[in-house]
Amino acid sequence: MVGPARPQFVLFGSSIVQLSFSHGGWGAILSDLFARKADILLRGYFGWNSRRALEVLEQVFPKDAAVQPSLVIVYFGGNDSMGAHPSGLGPHVPLPEYIENMRKIASHIQSLSDSTRIIVLSCPPVNEATIRGNKSPYLSELVRTNELCQQYSEACIRLCQEMDIKVVDLFTAIQKGDNCFTDGIHLSAKGSKIVAEEVLKVLREADWKPSLHWKSMPTEFAEDSPYHLVAADGKTTLNPSEWAFYRDSHWNSL
Repeated sequence: MVGPARPQFVLFGSSIVQLSFSHGGWGAILSDLFARKADILLRGYFGWNSRRALEVLEQVFPKDAAVQPSLVIVYFGGNDSMGAHPSGLGPHVPLPEYIENMRKIASHIQSLSDSTRIIVLSCPPVNEATIRGNKSPYLSELVRTNELCQQYSEACIRLCQEMDIKVVDLFTAIQKGDNCFTDGIHLSAKGSKIVAEEVLKVLREADWKPSLHWKSMPTEFAEDSPYHLVAADGKTTLNPSEWAFYRDSHWNSL
């Protein structure tokens, strides 16, 4: 491990997490905003459901780890909500089991340390027309509907409210945007921007001590130095530690 030690933010979930550093993804946005403040660790697994996540939960988040994450952002549900295949194979998980799986995942993460925080992302909508148009000769028909997505999203939100866990209602949030998908299921840059905005809103409003909002966290090695760029007066240097001119100014307000 390299030093100095920084807070660890773990993104744990299925393909919306694995792909969060692609297509202008929300993981990449967070990594940029939290540069020199926290390490964003990706634990995303394409095609996974909550049942598969439970199988490896203690390997991803061992209770005896020397360092525990400061924040875990969890997303499972889209694959769970798919219609069941008659063979019994596939990612579908019945809604009652999905809720219990998510309860177990959240409880395990809560037990890692007193300072480990959780944000859960609920199941987003899909573009059904695009999915119907993307037939594959290699896959059985994908039964992905907004009716099912909404059921799993609402159940996830109720669970988080019951457990007093922060939750982002992606089913509602994503519908506020346009062109949010690359293939009807996975997020485009516009869709990811909404996810990042919603996560930052939670971090800004959460009454957590210490705060995990990017503007409240210390910047690593931010002290002045004579080795910084020389200012126009020729006598002083300019500290670039908090420079953000390269970033869309939109994020500075969040």
